[in-house]
Amino acid sequence: MTERRAPAPGDHDLPAPPAMDLGRTAIFLDLDGVLAPIAARPGDVGPDPARRAVLVRLLAATEGRVAVVSGRALTDLDRILEGVVTAIGAVHGLVRRAADGTVFSPPAPTGMAAAIGAISLFAEGRAGLLVEPKGVAVALHFRGAPELAGACQELADRLAARLDLQIQRGDHVVELRGPGPDKGAALRAFMDEPPFHGYAPVFMGDDLTDEAGFRAAQDFGGQAVIVGARRPTVATHALPDVAAALAWLGDSTARKG
Repeated sequence: MTERRAPAPGDHDLPAPPAMDLGRTAIFLDLDGVLAPIAARPGDVGPDPARRAVLVRLLAATEGRVAVVSGRALTDLDRILEGVVTAIGAVHGLVRRAADGTVFSPPAPTGMAAAIGAISLFAEGRAGLLVEPKGVAVALHFRGAPELAGACQELADRLAARLDLQIQRGDHVVELRGPGPDKGAALRAFMDEPPFHGYAPVFMGDDLTDEAGFRAAQDFGGQAVIVGARRPTVATHALPDVAAALAWLGDSTARKG
């Protein structure tokens, strides 16, 4: 295990990540903000030939040691990634599909139906809000109405307390979910299984929810790479945007080949 870097407020000068040795590496990737630009509506993100080509090459070069770990639902990730990646941690790690196709998913919390109903009622008639049910969680997006951020947060706080749910905060989104794994726990579970076991993980993310994945990767002696300008972070390396992230991943496969 390696010593983790403490977050440093105002630290915007993290170095770019070094070249990966794909023969020794397991790769864990967030989707939105890493593999795909953030969209105003989650449904606006779809398949992309360039992204697909990078993932196919990575999977071949690592003998399958690539997982996508995202807040999106599993079916949504399969739609966007065209089924190219089998190993997926969905809903921030609550739902996980192993490399052999086995799916691990908890039952929906007892208060989830009530939470979805209350959030949907709140969003009705408020332009710019988007409700995203995920089965075991529900997200309220306010990217299209940032002036409603405080009201969305307050609603989530009230519902979490009343319905015994947990709050997951992110970039212009607040989510209600039951207890269970986060992105770090998902990475740890993958690292206990083939084909990931015994390799050094690299976790790439952009959002607050990715910090758990960064910590877990560092605990295994791997790298944590933040994409974008969000700070502070425990990550030790940074790339400026999605284009740079895809270029770095693509360059790694070029060196391998």
